Amino acid sequence: MHTNKGIWLGSLASLVAVTVASVPAASQQPKKPNIVVILADNLGYGELGVYGGGILRGAPTPRIDALADEGTRLLNFNVEAQCTPSRSALLTGRFAIRSGTYEVPIGGEPDGLTQWEVTTAELLSVQGYATGMWGKWHLGSAEDRMPTNQGFDEWYGIPRTYDEAMWPSLNETKSMWPSVGNKQGWNEKVVHPQHIYEARKGEKPRQVAVLDVDRRRTMDAEITSRAVEFIKRNASAGKPFYAYVPFAQVHMPTLPNLEFAGRTGNGDWADCLAEMDHRTGQILDAIKQAGIENDTLVVFGSDNGPEATHPWEGDNGPWRGTYFTAMEGSLRAPFIIRWPGKVPAGRVSNEIVHIVDLFTTLAHVGGAKVPTDRPIDGVDQQDFFFGKQETSNREGFPAYVADRLSAVKRRNWKVHLIWQENMYAPPQKLPLPKIINLLTDRKEERDVAASHSWVADPAVRIIGEFEASLRKYPPIKLGTPDPYRPPEAAAR
Repeated sequence: MHTNKGIWLGSLASLVAVTVASVPAASQQPKKPNIVVILADNLGYGELGVYGGGILRGAPTPRIDALADEGTRLLNFNVEAQCTPSRSALLTGRFAIRSGTYEVPIGGEPDGLTQWEVTTAELLSVQGYATGMWGKWHLGSAEDRMPTNQGFDEWYGIPRTYDEAMWPSLNETKSMWPSVGNKQGWNEKVVHPQHIYEARKGEKPRQVAVLDVDRRRTMDAEITSRAVEFIKRNASAGKPFYAYVPFAQVHMPTLPNLEFAGRTGNGDWADCLAEMDHRTGQILDAIKQAGIENDTLVVFGSDNGPEATHPWEGDNGPWRGTYFTAMEGSLRAPFIIRWPGKVPAGRVSNEIVHIVDLFTTLAHVGGAKVPTDRPIDGVDQQDFFFGKQETSNREGFPAYVADRLSAVKRRNWKVHLIWQENMYAPPQKLPLPKIINLLTDRKEERDVAASHSWVADPAVRIIGEFEASLRKYPPIKLGTPDPYRPPEAAAR
């Protein structure tokens, strides 16, 4: 672990220990809330019943819909354009362009978060939380960048992505690379299979199986059973916990567990949606059965917009575009938050929130302070989430696709600098920015720059402030190895 990071966390741990020891038990802080973050993979805005999907997509989603009724549902929750950037933003509170995680890694370079980055799991560990994760990491496939070296006490899942489930299952690879084929049909020297790992903090991660299409079908059942056991174990011990549960569904290949195959009668995709709803319900049931509902903050969301590849296409609801773009179908994702007695029930809001805000908000909910030695883009949304104010603490944000500044959002307005309608379309730099009113033009078809040129002023301000921050704190380059020390830290 990087020296600066270790010193920072060690000092904070010492301060916490001294403070707790010096305060009489009767006057210590109330019990810290448990935190459960369920993150669907490539679940589009239009999939869930409460977002206009459900039975219209072939499967009702009663458990997730009920969760929305019990908490607050956002209509303008924004993410980054790809899996890796969104997961990085969620766990570090920093736009992915800062941390060198702005693209899905395809190999050949060190991938994922440098050890200098500080995750939610690390902050909450210092506060006495048990931390666990089950599912896709996608933030580093080298062992020293896996979850148990980034703050998690335990992990079961894959370091990269579920596309790779198809590699060991394709017999065609043997004919494509006939020189070293094996009995499974894939060439290990050319196509390296993705492994499922199990790990605990302080121990070497252990490969437990090859991810193939059969194992892909069982991943969400395995993820859920481990998350449920973790919840019950820590609830019984009276220990606060942070459970990060990134589901496998509905990432391609969209294959349901055999327990759900054929259940809806509407094909694999609908069966997967039904399975996701059921697995969410199992986690919610575990929280209720443990008697900790009122002490547990639950978040359900998605990492980006829908799949764009046949035959696994998802649905973007009323919006336009797919992930890997700056269209609303890419950036807007479902988001539900529940904490009985804290978060208003049945509330629906169109206020703008970004996934980076969860880092700062959840850190403060757990009693932690965010790092001050680096720019943190996430803002604290506690007052908004808890109904103390009707407005978000965020005005807007720059939207990057890979390392391209493609658009700027400000509340219900969008300024496009680069135009790309879907992930397979080439990005085109616009000669003049397009201004879109998202309240009157959800399909982003009408440029209103001529009549609403005033939008350019706040958009330019957002860009200017962010670019000034990038100059002051140069971003980490893609593929930067460890150990990493930022230039501004080296100068001190």
